[in-house]
Amino acid sequence: MRKHLLSAADLDREQATLVLDTAQQIEAALAGREVKKLPTLRGRTVVNLFFEDSTRTRISFELAAKRLSADVINFSAKGSSVSKGESLKDTALTLEAMGADAVVVRHSMSGAPHRLAQWIRGSVVNAGDGTHEHPTQALLDAYTMRARLGRLEGLRVTIVGDVLHSRVARSNVLLLSTLGAEVTLVAPPTLLPVGVETWPAEVSFDLDASLKADVVMMLRVQRERMAASYFPSPREYSRRYGLDAIRMGMLADDAIVMHPGPMNRGMEIAAEVADSVRSTIVEQVSNGVSVRMAVLYLLLGGAEVPL
Repeated sequence: MRKHLLSAADLDREQATLVLDTAQQIEAALAGREVKKLPTLRGRTVVNLFFEDSTRTRISFELAAKRLSADVINFSAKGSSVSKGESLKDTALTLEAMGADAVVVRHSMSGAPHRLAQWIRGSVVNAGDGTHEHPTQALLDAYTMRARLGRLEGLRVTIVGDVLHSRVARSNVLLLSTLGAEVTLVAPPTLLPVGVETWPAEVSFDLDASLKADVVMMLRVQRERMAASYFPSPREYSRRYGLDAIRMGMLADDAIVMHPGPMNRGMEIAAEVADSVRSTIVEQVSNGVSVRMAVLYLLLGGAEVPL
C-alpha cells in the first residue's frame, strides 16, 4: 500500500485485492471474539477531520479505528477554529503538532485531501472530497459484490442516477474497472459530467435497456448540490430512472441492488426494492467497518492480520 489513499486510481489490482482480502481476514478474526477488538494499532492516533456533515462514514471510520485499538480524535468544522476562519493548512499544522498518525478527511472542496497530504507526515485517507472521489466507499462496494456474488472479474455493474455530483460513481468506475468488472453508467444527459466518455465505462440514457446486469447500484439525487433544474420533476425522474418493483422484476434471479446511502425513498429507489432480499444496503454499512479497518491497518500497521 502507498502512504495515502486519496483516489481509487491509487490502487492497482493487486493492492485493491489485498485490501479486500485483509478485510475478509479481519472479519473472520473478529467473528470468534467476544470483544470485537484487535491490538494492531495500539498507541497510534487517528483523526477524523470532517468539514462536511456525515453519519455513516464518520461513525464507520471511528468504529474501525477503535476496533484496531487506535486512539481516535473526532474533529468537526462546526464549532471549531475553522468556523472562525482557520485555513485547512493551519488545521493540518495543528494536527501535525498533535502527532496524528492518520487523518481521515471529508471536505466539500475537490482535491482537499491531496493538499492535506502535502502538509502532514501522517497518512491521509480521503473520506469524500466534493464531487471528486470516495475510495473507501468503492472498496466496500466491491467487497459486498464479491461477498454476495463470489467474484468481481467479468461482473456487469450498472450505476444509475446523479453521476454528475457523485464521488461514489467516479471511485466505483475506477476501482471496478481495475478489478475486471464491466461498468455502465445510466443517467439523464444533464446529470453526466463533462468528459465522462473518457471514463472506463459505457454510458446509456435508458435504464430499462441496462438492466441485464449482475449489480444495479442506485445513486442518490444530490439536490443540495443543484443550483439549477437538472430534470423536469422528481416524479418524472423516478419514472425514467427510479428502480421500482417492476424494474426489479426484470433483473436476473441472482442480481443484487446497491445504494451508498442515504436514500431518497420513492425517488431513485422504491421502498419495496430497498427492503427486498436483493438489497445489500445494510450489508454495505456493515462491510464498511471491515474494509476501513483493513485500509487503516495496511496504511499504519503491517502485512499480516493477527488471528
